[in-house]
Amino acid sequence: MINFKKSLIPVIVQDSKTDKVLMLGYMNQEAYNKSIDEKKITFYSRSKKRLWTKGETSKNYLFIKDVLIDCDEDTLLIKAKPSGPICHQGTDTCWKEINNNKNFLFHLENIISLRIKEKKENSYVYQLLKKGINRISQKLGEETVELIIESKDNDKNLFLNESADLLFHYLILLKKKGFEIQDVINILENRHSKS
Repeated sequence: MINFKKSLIPVIVQDSKTDKVLMLGYMNQEAYNKSIDEKKITFYSRSKKRLWTKGETSKNYLFIKDVLIDCDEDTLLIKAKPSGPICHQGTDTCWKEINNNKNFLFHLENIISLRIKEKKENSYVYQLLKKGINRISQKLGEETVELIIESKDNDKNLFLNESADLLFHYLILLKKKGFEIQDVINILENRHSKS
């Protein structure tokens, strides 16, 4: 039984696939009931003084996959599937790491998704995607060849820049094929667990 005696309870939202903490919000009984009924997260906004469904403006909803309650029954952990960037800044989480870029690939992947969704004509990502799978694959091939060439020399800056170009275009190809970097990570983790 959830303890709503204090009216509002904190709700931690976690990505159901990656386990990344996405955001923190608050719910009252009404917000909780609506969330459960609609299978997408609705908070009580303390600033707006009303119920607020995450994504009501951006359409980046959080679809509920699992709900857990803490031992005191006054805090929820909701595992959810996001339908787009979570933060109003266009990132996949409202949390910022301090001096740590280990999750930057996920951030970059979300930026690529955002560029595709926005369909801005001045976006390199959007322009490349419009040209189709053949052009994306060709560009990835070009970047691969450039990396191989630079690997034979000793200029670390050129080598690392070509490595970054290859990785960036690989993320675009993954997106075009309907996959994410996490899908590749899952395969690598599965292989590792069997070795």
